[in-house]
Amino acid sequence: MKALKLYYIDNDYIDYLRQFDNKVYYNKSGTRPYVGVVYMCNGYYYFAPLSSPKPKHLKMDPKALDIFKINHGKQGIVNINNMVPTPKACLKEAIANTIDPNYKNLLITQTRYLNADKIKLLDKVYQFQSLYKRKLLPKSVLDRCCDFALLEDKCKEYENNLVLN
Repeated sequence: MKALKLYYIDNDYIDYLRQFDNKVYYNKSGTRPYVGVVYMCNGYYYFAPLSSPKPKHLKMDPKALDIFKINHGKQGIVNINNMVPTPKACLKEAIANTIDPNYKNLLITQTRYLNADKIKLLDKVYQFQSLYKRKLLPKSVLDRCCDFALLEDKCKEYENNLVLN
């Protein structure tokens, strides 16, 4: 199994998806656009955004269906409920393209912890996707969750337009 890497996601692609689903996170402007871990699911590259470490992450229940705590929340979380299918062309490796040394160190540390817990993370992601498809997620989780089926269709459309242009 390949090592997980962190990626930046193209701002134009995020803006495109937000036209159809307002639960897709905005890309932050400036030096720290949003970063996520990428994996394959349902034949798509899925980008799951990370949240930088915050005190509230330490208190979050690690059994919550829609998040994955990185190093018990000390290194942030993966927002499983806000993952988006993404054309590979819209991804750029984060560590290699980060200038700020402090932020780069955070990304390296997050990547190390994610790879140490890769099987747990991917199991949780696939379980979440399965519950979503079978419509078994609690309403409170579903209310803050992206519409994966719709976004997969929009991802295909976007990829087709990339090929045509």
